[in-house]
Amino acid sequence: MVPHRVASNPNLNFMPTLNWIGKEAVVKHHLEVPFHLLKDVPDLACGDPGTGNLIVQGDNLVALKALLPHYAGQVKCVCIDPPYNTGNEGWAYNDNVNSPLIREWLGKVVGKEGETLDRHDRWLCMMYPRLALLKQFLSEDGSIWIHMDDSEIGLLRVLMDEIFGSHRFIACNVWQKRYSRENRDAIGDVHEYLLVYAMNPDRFKNVRNRVPIDEEQARVYTNPNNDEKGRWQSVSMTAQGYRPNQMYEIIAPNGRRHLPPEGRCWSTIESEYLKHRAHGRIHFGKDGNGVPRIIRYLSDVSGFVPWTWWTHEEVGHTDEARKEIQSIFGTQTAFDTPKPTRILERILQIATNPGDLILDSFAGSGTTGHAVLKMNSAAKEADARRFILVEMEAKIATDITRERVKRVAGGYTNAKGAQAEGLGGGFRYVTLGDALFDETGQIRNTVRFAELARHVYFTETGEPLPKERVSAKTPLLGIHRGKAIYLLYNGILSDRSIGGGNALCIRWITASNQARATPASRSSWGILRSSHDTNLTTSQFSLTSMSRRRSATSGSSRVTTLPSTTSIIPEFRAFSARVSVGMSSFLGGNGRRHSWPALISSITCRVSRHEQRLRRERATGQAVGGTQRRPVSL
Repeated sequence: MVPHRVASNPNLNFMPTLNWIGKEAVVKHHLEVPFHLLKDVPDLACGDPGTGNLIVQGDNLVALKALLPHYAGQVKCVCIDPPYNTGNEGWAYNDNVNSPLIREWLGKVVGKEGETLDRHDRWLCMMYPRLALLKQFLSEDGSIWIHMDDSEIGLLRVLMDEIFGSHRFIACNVWQKRYSRENRDAIGDVHEYLLVYAMNPDRFKNVRNRVPIDEEQARVYTNPNNDEKGRWQSVSMTAQGYRPNQMYEIIAPNGRRHLPPEGRCWSTIESEYLKHRAHGRIHFGKDGNGVPRIIRYLSDVSGFVPWTWWTHEEVGHTDEARKEIQSIFGTQTAFDTPKPTRILERILQIATNPGDLILDSFAGSGTTGHAVLKMNSAAKEADARRFILVEMEAKIATDITRERVKRVAGGYTNAKGAQAEGLGGGFRYVTLGDALFDETGQIRNTVRFAELARHVYFTETGEPLPKERVSAKTPLLGIHRGKAIYLLYNGILSDRSIGGGNALCIRWITASNQARATPASRSSWGILRSSHDTNLTTSQFSLTSMSRRRSATSGSSRVTTLPSTTSIIPEFRAFSARVSVGMSSFLGGNGRRHSWPALISSITCRVSRHEQRLRRERATGQAVGGTQRRPVSL
C-alpha cells in the first residue's frame, strides 16, 4: 500500500492517489451492491413516524444503496464517525475494522486476500465503497464531515481526494478532545480531526453559517458612553499591504494627523471612511487624538467565520460525552467512544439550516440524532431538521442508537434520578428486506409497483422518484430533463394477472406467448424501439420479441417480430428514442444473468418541445397535423 503520484490531469498538479491490496475488488463494488427493500418495524418506531427521521439497522453499505432511490442528492450534511483503526484487537465499535461483520464482508468482496490484509488495507477496502455511495447523497450545496484521529487521517485525506476530488476540500479541523494533560505517551494525544469536503466549495462558502457569538466572547463589547445603539467595541482600521487609494491622511478631532503605519494601509478607501465618520462610527480614543478605529456594535455581529481550531470549551470533550451516556443509560460503559452532543451541534449549525436532511451511516451511540432533536427543540417555530441514522450492529442499533434517541425525544429519568424533559420528535425504524431481484435476475414476487418504480426512476435519472408520483397508479413515473419515464409492470392498477392488459397490451402478451416454445428452457425479453428518423411525427413503436433457446447442441437464438405496431405513448412525440423493455419478470422467463433488459420493463422517450401542447390535445384525440388518433389505454 504505497501512495504514488499520477498526472491524469495537468490541472490537478500531480494529485496523489492510493494503491493497496484489495483495491481492484472494491473501487466499483458500490455499483454491484444490489438494491434492497426497506422493511418497517413499527414496534421499534418512536413518536410521530411522519417527522422524516429514520433509523436503519443493517450493513451500512447495503443500507446506503437501499436508501439511494429515496434520498439521492437530497442530503445537506453527511456526518460520520467511522472506525479509527487504531489496531486495538479487542473489538470496540469505533476502534478498528476487525469486527466479525466487516471481516465477513471483506471475505465475500475481496476474497481470500481479505483474510490476510494489513489492517490499513482492510480499512481502505471498507471505507472506499461507502464513501463512494455517500457522495451520491449530497445536494449541490452539501458537505461531508468525517471524524478521525492520527491513525488514518493521512490515508483518509488522499482517499477523499481520489473519490471527491481535491478541489472539494474545505478544511481539516482540529478538535481539542481533552481538557487535562495526557502523560501516557511520549507526546500526549489531546486532539482529533474533522475532515470537511463540499460538493461545491464556492457555494458552500456562501451558504455555510457563521458561528454564533456567546456571552464570553461578547464581554469585550461595552457601552461606556451610553450609546443609544448599545454595546460596542473599536476594531483596527488598518490592513496589511500597500494600496495607493488607502494611504490618505486622517486628521483627528483635536488636530493630530494620522497616516497608516509602515507596511500597512487603511482598511477602507477615503470615501467609505468619511461615511463612517459622518455616522459616528470612528473612534479616536478618550482624548480625541488617538489612532482612528472603527466602532462595531454588538447588534451588528451575526457571528464569526468558523475556523479550524475547535476547543473543548466551545464544543465539548470526551469526558463530557461519556457523562452524557451515563446520564441517559445510567452507565458510561453503554458505549465506549461517544462524541459530545455539542460538537455535532456545531457541525450542524455551520453546515445546515432548518428543514435540511442529515445522514450518519456510522450511527453508533446516536449522538447525531440527539443533536438534531436538540436543535429542533430550541427552534420550535422553524422547519425541523431531519436525520437518517444507519447502524450495522443489531444490538447497538436497538439497545443504544434507537434507545438513546427514543429517551431524549420522549424524556427519561437520568442517572441522578431527576426527570429529563423530552425534546420532542420521533422516527421510523426499518431493517433491510429482500433484494429487488433474486439470484436468477427475476423480480421477486414480494416487490410491489411503488418499490420497483423508485428503483427504475432512480436508475434512469439518478434522482429519487418525486413523492407525489410514488402513489400514483400510472405507468408514467415522471418527466425528467425532457424524458418521459414509463414503467410497464404487471401489477400496476392493482391488476396482477398475466392477461390484465397492463403489462403492455393483450395483443403483445398473446403474440409473445405464441412465440414461446418451452418457457422453462429459455428466457424471454423484448426490445421496444422507435424509428431513428429524427423527423418522426408519431409515437408508433414496433415491438420485437426475442426467444432464446439454450441448446447444448446449437445454442442458437430465434427472433420473432410481432406483426403489429402498437401505439403505447400517444401523448408524446418521440425523437430517436431507444427503449428497452425487460419482460422475463412477468413472462415466466428464467434468465440467469443480472442484465438490465431481463429485469425491468421501463420506457424512456425524449419529449419534444411540443409536449405541453400534445398533452392538452390528448383529451380531444386531435394530434398535430390534424391526424385523428385514438388514445390507447395501457
